[in-house]
Amino acid sequence: MAKILWVLVVIIILGLLAYGAFSYFSPKTEKYLEKKLLQTKSFNMKLTSPAFEDNQIIPEQYTCNGDNINPSLIISETPENAQSLVLIVSDPDSPAGIFQHWIVYNIAPEINFIKKDSMPEEAIQLKNDFGVANYGGPCPGTGTHRYFFKIYALDQKLDLPVGAKLQDLEEKMNGHILDSGELVGLYSKK
Repeated sequence: MAKILWVLVVIIILGLLAYGAFSYFSPKTEKYLEKKLLQTKSFNMKLTSPAFEDNQIIPEQYTCNGDNINPSLIISETPENAQSLVLIVSDPDSPAGIFQHWIVYNIAPEINFIKKDSMPEEAIQLKNDFGVANYGGPCPGTGTHRYFFKIYALDQKLDLPVGAKLQDLEEKMNGHILDSGELVGLYSKK
């Protein structure tokens, strides 16, 4: 009997160690990172913001606690043969799964600056997970969340039907991504 208990204790300890080793990323984060890797072959493009540094706190002005407006963004090193850009802002730390905050496509490839509280001319916004075709700022329930601002350069402009969703956009992007870059901001609701 003691031998069986000892074996069970060892199995439980090994299970806990294995769980700790493999639970560094949540399943949602692993899925998000896997999805990013599938879509991106290189990361030569740069996406920065005068409002916050990479992996730093997003100022309250750009969140649901502030004015809820998009921050200024600087896009650089866009491939010369790019025909359009796509911008997707996501929160992979949402308890409900990856939460989309801003989805913009058919941004002209010569655009290198997006002003705060603005949208690039002639670009098209899809509905985010707030249910609006607009920027929706960080608004986590609890804890500090990461917000991935991701820019993609495509070899074509995209033609999507009215009412298209992120999945439709991603399907059209598949096989047409030339390069990408990302900026990560952090925020915890007060």
